[in-house]
Amino acid sequence: MVLPTLNFFNVLLAALPILVVLYLMVGRHWGGSKAGLAGWGTAVLVGVVFFGAGGKLLVVAWGKSVLLALFVLYVIWMALLLYHTVNEAGVIEAIGREMPALAQDKPAQALLLAWIFGSFLQGATGFGVPAAVVAPLLVGMGFAPSTAVTMGLLGHAWAVTFGSLGSSFLSLMATTGLPGEMLASSAAVLLGISGFACGLGVLWLAGGMTAVRRRGFFLLVMSVIMGVSQWVIAMAGLWTVAAFGAGLVGLIASVLYFTRVANGQNRADFSLNRLMRAFTPYMLLIVIIVLGRIVFKGVLNSVNLNYNFPAVATSFGWETAAGSGRSVSVFGHAGALLLYTSLLIFAWFRWGNGLRLIPQSKNDKASVYDGRIVWQKTRKGWVKPTIGIYSLVAMALTMQHAGMTQMLAEALSANTGAIFPVLSPFIGALGAFMTGSNTNSNVVFGQLQQGTAVALNLSVPLILAAQTTGGAIGGLFAPAKVLVGVSTVEGADDGEVLKQATFYGLAIVLIIGLITLAAILIGV
Repeated sequence: MVLPTLNFFNVLLAALPILVVLYLMVGRHWGGSKAGLAGWGTAVLVGVVFFGAGGKLLVVAWGKSVLLALFVLYVIWMALLLYHTVNEAGVIEAIGREMPALAQDKPAQALLLAWIFGSFLQGATGFGVPAAVVAPLLVGMGFAPSTAVTMGLLGHAWAVTFGSLGSSFLSLMATTGLPGEMLASSAAVLLGISGFACGLGVLWLAGGMTAVRRRGFFLLVMSVIMGVSQWVIAMAGLWTVAAFGAGLVGLIASVLYFTRVANGQNRADFSLNRLMRAFTPYMLLIVIIVLGRIVFKGVLNSVNLNYNFPAVATSFGWETAAGSGRSVSVFGHAGALLLYTSLLIFAWFRWGNGLRLIPQSKNDKASVYDGRIVWQKTRKGWVKPTIGIYSLVAMALTMQHAGMTQMLAEALSANTGAIFPVLSPFIGALGAFMTGSNTNSNVVFGQLQQGTAVALNLSVPLILAAQTTGGAIGGLFAPAKVLVGVSTVEGADDGEVLKQATFYGLAIVLIIGLITLAAILIGV
């Protein structure tokens, strides 16, 4: 198998689709859906004109893109449905109302809301929800608007890969073709380390060194608890609930600490019973996922969508072997489990004896728990992610089948050598920065990082862990995410938020890069 000559011009052409997406999103402020389409079109044009891609190759790449995108979008669609199902019932508002009453000092409140509650929200929903929900609560507690938004973005960033019910991790599996069992451990370890760094950043923003001295030990203990919890759950194969479970364990541990250990505080306005009842939908989610992943796994996974694709080759001789596309379980996929959970939760609040967390009145239409409102908001939220993810997936697979991704990998391996492990998380962060999504970053750069690791004889799981950890942290200073956070807080300055978030984000990415290099050098 051969590629065009490895020179500067051809490498630039191979990178052009990525550069187009980066320019349009950063330089022209386009959304991911529009920029993704442009990047896809660029990949097709460059692939055909300069890399010898033919019509059959393009059709095969597009066909595989449908299955791969569906594998990721199934989770995103149903996670949005779950979010609106519980949000319209007032669940998130109720949790956010109870959490600050647990502790009276601002550093502890910042950690509880921005870091622990934000991580839980990221695990359960994601898609910019944590920053949008947490930042206004922090402002209400006395934090400056721009600082509150930065805290909201920073606190949950470490939970992004296994958050959103595992959509980013699933995309890494799908793009690289590697099993989750191979990738989970390294990813969970690096993400756990970044979790401590994210919490430290929140604490510093809450009060500098004074806040660190006051709540640093609490931060350290909770980092270990949540990081180990995520690792254990991920190693058990429950990738879709690893961040969710870690956030939930963190919430339970913090509630126990502040209600039992720190019993000298005045918490007359806190109700443990109200908080626990508000978490009822998420308890149900855990039950459904465990049943679907363990008890009824064989039955639910009996029906799959898949297709066998023929071998294709470019005019230069770069071949892609025949094989099946990404298999999608119709009834056992994580998205299906989210659908079952959403339907049961809706029935619980609408017709059962569930907790009414919002006023219900036939004369007040805005207060009635209406399935039509849930569906309308969910359907509206599907449009841009669907277009953006499919177009970026199609771009990535077109580049792969045309040999463009391999050329970039060879160029990186030839020119970065020993420092590539340090650069790896920055590449992931770049993907998240330009697309606003770790999922998209893994799709665009996953194969590139994999190919480079193989060429340099580096640990593939470790390099891919650095990729997705960098992508998770990079999302906190992505312009698209910053705008989401600022949109819910009056008085927040998006430029100031972007400046603060970039500083903390790049510092954490650098730390992850150095740790990755150290792990490579000692042979971990």
